[in-house]
Amino acid sequence: MSFSVNFRHFLRSGALTAAYCSRTKSAIHGPSWVQCRQLSAIRMSPRKKFWLYVFIGVTGGATAGAGYTFYQTQQARIPILNKGTGSTGAILQKLPDIPPSRRIVSPTDNHNLHLVLFQYQTCPFCCKVRAFLDYHGFSYDVIEVNPVMRQQMRWSTYKKVPILLAKVDEGYQQMNDSSVIISVLTSFLHNPKDGLSAALSFYPSIDYKDDEGNVKSEVLNRHFLMFGENLPKDKTKESISEERKWRKWADEVLVHTLSPNVYRTKEEALQAFNWFSEVGDWEKHFSKWERLIVIYVGAMAMWMIGKKLKKRHNLKNEVRLSLYDECNFWLKELNQKKTPFMGGSQPNLSDLAVFGILNSIEGCDAFKDLETNTKIGPWYYGMKTAIKHRSGERLQ
Repeated sequence: MSFSVNFRHFLRSGALTAAYCSRTKSAIHGPSWVQCRQLSAIRMSPRKKFWLYVFIGVTGGATAGAGYTFYQTQQARIPILNKGTGSTGAILQKLPDIPPSRRIVSPTDNHNLHLVLFQYQTCPFCCKVRAFLDYHGFSYDVIEVNPVMRQQMRWSTYKKVPILLAKVDEGYQQMNDSSVIISVLTSFLHNPKDGLSAALSFYPSIDYKDDEGNVKSEVLNRHFLMFGENLPKDKTKESISEERKWRKWADEVLVHTLSPNVYRTKEEALQAFNWFSEVGDWEKHFSKWERLIVIYVGAMAMWMIGKKLKKRHNLKNEVRLSLYDECNFWLKELNQKKTPFMGGSQPNLSDLAVFGILNSIEGCDAFKDLETNTKIGPWYYGMKTAIKHRSGERLQ
């Protein structure tokens, strides 16, 4: 007998029993309520009891699940009140007690800022920030973060790199996100008399909930520059808009072609991590066992993650082609300008962003193949020269 037949039979017999008990309960000499329950039990076979329990369990579980889902949905819809303070991170009363890995000193630095950069040497977003700081002649301290242990980040609730700490009147202002850091400092360079805090106030961090109800933080205008009504002499509204477009492209498109290419095979992943160790001076900054864990565990982990990222970002089966395509897209626009850089005779922020991202893989097999199969070399090494000579100093 099927479940549906059993269930209908159960409901019919149960309804009759209930009706009988209801009638007899009101009679003067009828059976008591206890007797009705006993009668009901006598009439209900073990098999019927089984289906009753199934029905109660399924119905109860479905009701509880629906209730919890409704609660979660309502919680996800509850808006978050944002203070809108304009800061992108906490203000620390003092610097974390971590000795710098190295100090970058620019002999012509007149910005009067004490900057501390927490980074991975070959993180593309960290490379972007360093390219900007070096090009504009900033002095800064570097703290190399162990990419697996990350003990240098324990002081921060924000766990990604880069993080830049900058001395302000109240202490040390924490700035997160490479594009925010670059936009804030560029706005500061345009109006240094107003101070860094004034530039920071234009980049409020907004908290929101994603589709799953998780609280996240976002700086919506991270690629915008705050020049006010006084545009720099060498800038137009059109050139600023174009620069912003390419900066977003570097962050949202180009960078996603890197990991699947750098970690394309196990051998390439291991080669990449050994190069990371070399340029990051891991032997100097980390113990031997820490370095070996980072190299071997990190390489295998990123090899597996690279496959997922390839699918997530819809790269071609031969991922090298996706890297070539994006770089050729950049070069096509550059060739139409007929200038050495996207910014003209001198690099602009989009040049620095694209260079920083590609610089992060310079020692990897993927970059060697990129040089061989595209014409990226002249622009790339022209950028390297401009940054080395701190060409941005005279633009301030």
